[in-house]
Amino acid sequence: MTQLFDPGLQPERTELAWRRTALAFAVGSLVALRLLPAAFENGWWSLAGVAGLAASALVWVMARSRSRAVNSVLAADGDHASMPGAGVLTTLMGLAIAAGLAGVAIVVAVSLPSLF
Repeated sequence: MTQLFDPGLQPERTELAWRRTALAFAVGSLVALRLLPAAFENGWWSLAGVAGLAASALVWVMARSRSRAVNSVLAADGDHASMPGAGVLTTLMGLAIAAGLAGVAIVVAVSLPSLF
């Protein structure tokens, strides 16, 4: 039987890309955890960093799980297999949009008092 799936480096590169994405979220969250409470002189702002760290851990776990699922499907059914859903991609997109909107809201909140 001919093997349709090439188990080369592509699956590993994909998993490493997801790992870098989760790491980038974690680093941004650590920066927020360090800077936001000091900038706003309120400890409640550290919750944004903690939430970001939790989100990055979630992305890391979900990406690892999806990577294992994709590899097992490809190994069993070959290149023409039906892949698992895009829940990880949707979650990452939602987190990126939420982080961007939160950043815009923070910048606007900081800028408003100086405008008046």
